[in-house]
Amino acid sequence: QVQVVESGGALVQPGGSLRLSCTISGLTLDYSAIGWFRQAPGKEREGVMCISGSGTSIYYADFVKGRFIVSRDNRKNTAYLQMNSLEPEDTGLYYCAVHSYADPSFTGWNVASGYDHWGQGTQVTVSS
Repeated sequence: QVQVVESGGALVQPGGSLRLSCTISGLTLDYSAIGWFRQAPGKEREGVMCISGSGTSIYYADFVKGRFIVSRDNRKNTAYLQMNSLEPEDTGLYYCAVHSYADPSFTGWNVASGYDHWGQGTQVTVSS
């Protein structure tokens, strides 16, 4: 059984940083891209970033604007989302998801239906 568990969400002041972690068990990660999504209250879930199975390709939403970094350690079955220069608009529930393919471009990296396994999310709140 595949399990996806996010951690690292917290309340942070504008301009601050957070590092989210996503630990996956029950499958070999080398063949799966890992995506990060978020959902703010009253809004639809949106893609934030994605990293390919090999880690050589990175995909990101325009609003990331160079503030976030996605990485993965396949030996630890863990992916990370480093978020810097956080803004109140970054507030939301952040999800980690495992894609069906190592290369997410087959289905679109930010298309939720391309992901087979999802975590429960970790809350990020950016407020003074």
